[in-house]
Amino acid sequence: MSTTTPESQLIEQRLKKLDSIRALGISPYPYRFDRSHTTDALREAFEELEAEKVEVSICGRLAVTRGHGKAAFADLRDGAGRFQIYVKLDVVGERAFELWRLLDIGDFIGVTGLVFRTRTGEMTVEVRKLDLLSKAIRPLPVPKEEVRDGERIVHDAFGDVELRYRRRYLDLALNSDVQDVFRKRTAIVSAIRRFLDERGFLEVETPALQPIYGGAAARPFVTHHNALDVPLFLRISDELYLKRLIVGGFDRVYEICKDFRNEGIDRTHNPEFTLLELYQAYADYGDMMVITEEMVSSVAKEVTGSATISYQGQMVDLNPPWRRLSMQEGIAKAVDVDISSATDADLRAVCDRMEIDLEPGSARGKMIEEIFDAAVAPSLVQPTFVTDYPLDMSPLAKRHRETDGLTERFEPFVCGGEIGNAFSELNDPVDQRQRFEQQAALREGGDTEAHVMDEDYVRAMEYGMPPTGGLGIG
Repeated sequence: MSTTTPESQLIEQRLKKLDSIRALGISPYPYRFDRSHTTDALREAFEELEAEKVEVSICGRLAVTRGHGKAAFADLRDGAGRFQIYVKLDVVGERAFELWRLLDIGDFIGVTGLVFRTRTGEMTVEVRKLDLLSKAIRPLPVPKEEVRDGERIVHDAFGDVELRYRRRYLDLALNSDVQDVFRKRTAIVSAIRRFLDERGFLEVETPALQPIYGGAAARPFVTHHNALDVPLFLRISDELYLKRLIVGGFDRVYEICKDFRNEGIDRTHNPEFTLLELYQAYADYGDMMVITEEMVSSVAKEVTGSATISYQGQMVDLNPPWRRLSMQEGIAKAVDVDISSATDADLRAVCDRMEIDLEPGSARGKMIEEIFDAAVAPSLVQPTFVTDYPLDMSPLAKRHRETDGLTERFEPFVCGGEIGNAFSELNDPVDQRQRFEQQAALREGGDTEAHVMDEDYVRAMEYGMPPTGGLGIG
């Protein structure tokens, strides 16, 4: 037994309108439209166009309609914004006005006409020619809008977070602020490229399908190459391939690419994500701190106009220099435990006290990481470099030049979240092989995220790799 829903009834009504439009001899899905202006460009040029009585053509999605009878106002929305249009029977003609009566919110249309201001001062296009560009069969969950005393008021906004994430096209179509996020993201990536290119870094591409995955502590996605009949892995990081380029003679390289990690998912962790990694020969993690704070602050200024930004109600100052905090110091202040002398049993007791769930066989480094994430990270609102991680947490980082048991590694934190990872890169092939062997033992003990052995990477390092600083921001 079929169930009729309000949405299905609306779809049926729109399908009938589609038939009526075709009966008028009008194609509901034409091939193109000649647009003279976007809505923002039309606003900028409005005064001149009005004075010279220049005919304009704009197009977009029908957002709001107001009025009945022989005339109506409506809002047309494109990727740049909104613009009001005015449709009148004795101007467009009977056939076009009949088409107008068959339109719905969400349809794409194009209009041609002269611009003018209404009595309330609203910039408007008086429609002389109306074109249907795409008939929407399924109704958008469009918020109810009204104009009261010249102010647009929105009711029942599309705010279901789950639905917005699953149907991102609806989120973009209905929430202009989400479109702004997309635009800013593109501007951020472009600004990062300019920053690095200006400093002599070479952008490269490395394999996404790899015979051996590595460069991070993560589980991979596994696939199969039919022609070669071998298993392959989607990369979890591009680190080991970029460092092969350092061995090959490039001094500064970077890549902005998609990486894939087959693990948990939440609002800050996606199995498919974009990662920036860069490597600079003859540098160390101190140099990477300088690059990080300069790049982030520079990009923020370029994209937002200021290095002091607002994020989730908090003001964040991204200007250099950023605070430095060792992991040992941070944990000691938060839970009164010295991780340099604490036994594994001591660390497990802290985890139990903090009600941290540990996987069976969790190594010392994993326990330290969990304690830090729970007790220290949330308090790091202003930009902070957390430095000098324990050796068993960092199989690809160089040993600390002053303190045994630590590595020259840092992670930058902002607003309680880690935004990157950086090392003085390990370039001793004997040490690297031993680290990989230790990681292999952890894997045998049940740590599924421990690093795998990569013989070719060790072989490359045996040919000689200069001192190198590396940074990843994801």
